[in-house]
Amino acid sequence: MRRKGDLPEKVCAVCGRPFAWRRKWAKVWEEVRYCSDACRARRGKAAGASAAGTGESDAVQERQRHRRL
Repeated sequence: MRRKGDLPEKVCAVCGRPFAWRRKWAKVWEEVRYCSDACRARRGKAAGASAAGTGESDAVQERQRHRRL
């Protein structure tokens, strides 16, 4: 059995937080891009916001809001 610290990690494409491998993702780990269903639902909004030229402070605020949830 592996320790959680030994599991592979990725960074979420929407919120930028790191997330660890899960057993249910074993067969599709290469395709996993989002840490949660909420981030997957927000993926279009995040891409549009970055294209509009919003600053890094918006991303920081989003991460802080995400932590509070």
